[in-house]
Amino acid sequence: MKLTILGCYAATPRTFTNPTSQILEIKNRLFLIDCGEGTQVQLRKNKIRFSKINHIFISHLHGDHFFGLVGLVSTFTLLNRATDLHIYGPKGIKEIIMLQLRLSNSWTNYGLHFHELESSETQVIYEDEKVIVKTIPLKHRVYTNGFLFQEKIDKRKLNVAAVESFEIDSCYYQNIKNGKDIVLEDGRLIENHKLTFDPIPPKNYAFCSDTAYDERIIPLLNDVDVLYHESTFLQSEENLAKRTLHSTAKEAATIALKANVKQLVLGHYSTRYENIKLFKEEAQTIFSQVLLADDGKSFDF
Repeated sequence: MKLTILGCYAATPRTFTNPTSQILEIKNRLFLIDCGEGTQVQLRKNKIRFSKINHIFISHLHGDHFFGLVGLVSTFTLLNRATDLHIYGPKGIKEIIMLQLRLSNSWTNYGLHFHELESSETQVIYEDEKVIVKTIPLKHRVYTNGFLFQEKIDKRKLNVAAVESFEIDSCYYQNIKNGKDIVLEDGRLIENHKLTFDPIPPKNYAFCSDTAYDERIIPLLNDVDVLYHESTFLQSEENLAKRTLHSTAKEAATIALKANVKQLVLGHYSTRYENIKLFKEEAQTIFSQVLLADDGKSFDF
């Protein structure tokens, strides 16, 4: 599982920082999460292949999280894209993008599918044979969702030495991988765990931005491998965080601690701070396993 941070700063883009956008690579899938201004430039800088992006998840309709979307949609057309593109986001995202395309006399030469979200409860919004994606309802000034990306459990791994020792025909291998026991010709039952290895434990990743401190999301985050939680402010600006429905680094760490996550990644920093290391220092007073997102940084989990 690999996370590439394209942008992780709040509000306005600057010459050296970018608003929110990130790429999650999981089970050979590539998902774009949020699409602030400059996203496609950051994709090129980080050598992300545009053609691999088939699913885009937009958390909410504040500009620093989606103002780069219509440009990316248009660029896909210029690149002669043929594959369908799916966009998941709040109700209204379709109207915004289609209005921009229509008034600029633009179009797409590929299927453009919008999956608009309105529910205040968690829901499955994407699923295939390898990955499932659920919403995480967040508390912000407009309707907002985080996203939980979960790998599905793989099939069990065949213990070749074991099956050969029992002289089991290869035609039974698929059933064994699927977890079935085997009855030999002499009537002996061979339990599956004697013929297989456990699969690699599935990984999961939770994206939570933008949001105020909200313990209602903890049950959805319990035991996740990696949590990206916004930390717009330091605790010295706690009142400002409350007023704008954002979080402090300390509050993000508290959520991570209470949810028993394995790794916390901080981001969405207010540009008022010159040194983002202060966010890590503050968070680690509560929770030890803290990483700092920064533009262009990648994490392998």
